[in-house]
Amino acid sequence: MKSDLEIAQSIKLKPIDEIAKRLNIDVDDLHKYGKYIAKVPLKYIDSQKMRKKKLVLVTAITPTPAGEGKTTTSIGLVEGLNKIGINAAVVIREPSLGPVFGIKGGAAGGGFAQVLPMEDINLHFTNDISAVEKAHNLLSALIDNYIQNKNELGIDPRKVLWRRVMDMNERSLRDIIIGLGGPKQGMPRETGFDITSASEIMAILCLSKDINDLKEKMGNILIGFTFDDLPVYAKDIKAQGAMAALMKYAIMPNLVQTIEGNPAIIHGGPFANIAQGTNSLLATKMGLTLADFVVTEAGFASELGAEKFFDIKCQLGGLSPNAAVLVATIRALKYHGGVKLKDLNTPNPEALKIGIENLEKHIENIRKFNLPPIVAINRFATDTDEEIQIVKQRCNELGVKVAVNDAWEKGGEGARELAEMVKEEASSCPGCFKPLYELEWEMEKKIETIAHELYGADHVEYTVEAKVDIKKINQLGLNKLPVCIAKTQKSLSDDQYKLNRPTGFTVKIRKIEIASGAGFVIPIAGTIMRMPGLPKTPSAENIDIDNDGNISGLF
Repeated sequence: MKSDLEIAQSIKLKPIDEIAKRLNIDVDDLHKYGKYIAKVPLKYIDSQKMRKKKLVLVTAITPTPAGEGKTTTSIGLVEGLNKIGINAAVVIREPSLGPVFGIKGGAAGGGFAQVLPMEDINLHFTNDISAVEKAHNLLSALIDNYIQNKNELGIDPRKVLWRRVMDMNERSLRDIIIGLGGPKQGMPRETGFDITSASEIMAILCLSKDINDLKEKMGNILIGFTFDDLPVYAKDIKAQGAMAALMKYAIMPNLVQTIEGNPAIIHGGPFANIAQGTNSLLATKMGLTLADFVVTEAGFASELGAEKFFDIKCQLGGLSPNAAVLVATIRALKYHGGVKLKDLNTPNPEALKIGIENLEKHIENIRKFNLPPIVAINRFATDTDEEIQIVKQRCNELGVKVAVNDAWEKGGEGARELAEMVKEEASSCPGCFKPLYELEWEMEKKIETIAHELYGADHVEYTVEAKVDIKKINQLGLNKLPVCIAKTQKSLSDDQYKLNRPTGFTVKIRKIEIASGAGFVIPIAGTIMRMPGLPKTPSAENIDIDNDGNISGLF
């Protein structure tokens, strides 16, 4: 079997003008990046045209370290929907260079369910992430310059919250000291770097309505506190205008194509364990304006990315999804049943039956939002018919539609059955969606509702620091914001070692951070890594380019 990159390079791409015409976009409005990539202006968002369209979320069970194939399933589902005569588009996030050069690889799908041109999408793309990085670091520079030269507000250098970012896995920059070298070099203080996808600017980009809204949100970023413990925002040092100027083109969604020549809109890329974990609101609304069905995905599993998609993005953006696809793999279910990673290719029906409890919990989670879940078994070559039948039988017992997804191997034809199910379920559920909580609830009630209902926790505990944070959030008038709980993606609980469907556990909230620009607060459960490190053998060691510009080693 060819590699993902070899498959992608074997496809003859359609000019981006053809893809645009399919969506009734005037080609003169495109901002082109070569022959096959273009940005689309925001005037192609029309709330009136969105009303009768269908929005489908793709989420997953608790993943193995390699992930379960949400992006591949999302792309394959769109291929399948177009096969059965539906004008469908996929709307997904942009890849970060960290995973590309690290261990997970790119985020352009796989096999015969990819978005193209795969190399460009995975490497820089249209420089949106670079623009986020520059806007973020401009604010960092302005803060330190203000403290050095003016500091009329009395910003306490020890209470500056704003760090720096770069789009790379670089553990040595997690914690640093700046301003060394004497009085002319700035005020020495501790800070550090996060990966760009973890930037609040990325979260803001993905929740903004237009450039003015983006600018306002940037101005509302809490950057630190004064010596008198008063809050200081980016607008207080006049940073928002220049930051927004750097985002002039980055705010526009990007148009590309799938392997089968169907429309794909790619825009934004926030993390799903510390931010909302979905593509931009602008891209989703543009997709709903231009296509009849939009398929999108949210990072990690239902209790993380899907919950944030539903409770943050949909509530703040006025979206009403019609169905949710729950991606499961036989491999992951055996993993939750106690099988070690190295043995996942070996058939083990008994472990599978144990691990299927994880799938059951995620089915319950989707139903808590009043949506019909459709289980997609993302098939691997090592899956046996017996194992697949076990999952199908259990889904039938639970009254859940289930389909084997062969899109990786067969493209749209391999997702035809899934597409038919999605069409039926989405069409039968107009206006069904309801969020898990109301924004007006007290913060503790929102946190505890998520922990009890979606994680399955018995209790929630708050440290002294977290209680102080809640008091400060209430004082700042931010207690009615949605909550974006940060926790491990490796478990339904806040303990990465509790696999399958843990019970009888307590979620411990260590502290609560404020993302006032993005418009949510971040309760942190456990230890969250905002700047990953490279593995012992990073993917970068296998990536190369020849004299003709042909890239190899991407996956």
